[in-house]
Amino acid sequence: MGSIKPKKLSQIGFTDNTIKSQILGIISKNYKHSDDTTIENILKSILENPIKFQSNIIWKNVAKKLVGEEETKNFNDYKLEPQPLPYAIYGKKDIDTLAIQQMDTSMRLPISVKGALMPDAHAGYGLPIGGVLATKNVVIPYAVGLDIGCRMALTIIDANDRYLDQNHFSIKNAIKYNTHFGMNGTIGIRQEHPILEDPRFQNSDLLKKLFPKAVYQLGTSGSGNHFVEMGIVELEENNLLNLPANKYLALLSHSGSRALGANIAKHYTDIAMDICRLPKPAQPFAWLDLDSEPGQMYWTAMSLAGDYAKACHDRIHENILHELGLHSLAKIENHHNFAWKEKLENGEEIIIHRKGATPAHQGELGIIPSNMMEIAYIVSGKGNQDALNSASHGAGRWMSRQRTKESLTVSDLNKRLRQAYITLIGGSVEEHPFAYKNIQTVMEAQKSLVNIEGKFYPKIVKMNKE
Repeated sequence: MGSIKPKKLSQIGFTDNTIKSQILGIISKNYKHSDDTTIENILKSILENPIKFQSNIIWKNVAKKLVGEEETKNFNDYKLEPQPLPYAIYGKKDIDTLAIQQMDTSMRLPISVKGALMPDAHAGYGLPIGGVLATKNVVIPYAVGLDIGCRMALTIIDANDRYLDQNHFSIKNAIKYNTHFGMNGTIGIRQEHPILEDPRFQNSDLLKKLFPKAVYQLGTSGSGNHFVEMGIVELEENNLLNLPANKYLALLSHSGSRALGANIAKHYTDIAMDICRLPKPAQPFAWLDLDSEPGQMYWTAMSLAGDYAKACHDRIHENILHELGLHSLAKIENHHNFAWKEKLENGEEIIIHRKGATPAHQGELGIIPSNMMEIAYIVSGKGNQDALNSASHGAGRWMSRQRTKESLTVSDLNKRLRQAYITLIGGSVEEHPFAYKNIQTVMEAQKSLVNIEGKFYPKIVKMNKE
């Protein structure tokens, strides 16, 4: 018998496990002394024209099954364009090669219209983190990402910078006991929010199944680089918030849609990959047509997950401010893992996927954080069309989590936090500031994308303890 294995059959083009088993049985019985090349040529011929083999005494059952499979085929095969469409790259010298390769692949998709790569970009799965991709009437679940609606929220508070020094202990406890980080968990008291009455939770069996977990996790944060921080905001003169250019106490949070978003992303990515077949390097870019039922179902579920992510931030901010007896003067918030229906300058409607990118339409406010020790920026968009009205969503990692753990130490992290007078609750060496790019370099690379309206200086930080 030749050395044909199931993996080889997949490479040739046989995907059905039942057919693979049939083929292996036929080879074992009838082709014991044949070489692999001969067998492979026969199999390719059968795959190319199964009707021709329907009367073949050895291969007729395989051929009939293949013919039946073609008749009931419910997927489409697509090829990539030979060359990627041109796209704008900001801060290219500080972006790793793999991220650019991933963006190149996205720009070879037959449904791609336009794209851009932000200066905080680094490799992801499918679309790179910091990638912005415009398509025509289709949505790519994995170009939105697993953490649907991952977002920033900043509340500027009716207290000045002295309040933090005078009430450091109370603020630390308010953050510590009114937030929860990690894979599961709750802050201990059922959280109320109108999102829990949203009828979209009854829109599908999937959303019905996920609803109890959404109730349980409302008002909590995930792991990784998600955080809740209390610090000081310094606003610029004539800022778009129309607040005096003073120093203010402020609360900043970063997290997404928890298990709800992750399960929606996985479910609809699987569906997309079943009905949209792409070459191996591009498989994560499988899309759903927005005129199809799966496309409409995903769009509804994605929108719900985005609203749920906002609700989690609402509860975090309201709980902490209520605990401290403080009030909000202004709030800024923005998604950076989402898809939007927008229009190009020529009026053409497109779907814009921002995976780790901040919306930056003309005058649109947003927040671009850095790391647990450095400044976060309050920005307003300049409406740059080359960037698809987008900007970076942070400083961006230049060192992987594994490399960070191997290269840096907890003692060094703690030393630097003490020197910067920053209190860390939880956290891990994986989020060491040195794992991130220089935020000043990133902001310099996107001067044509955003204006700076203010700066946030973290003072008390809570993150997940890995």
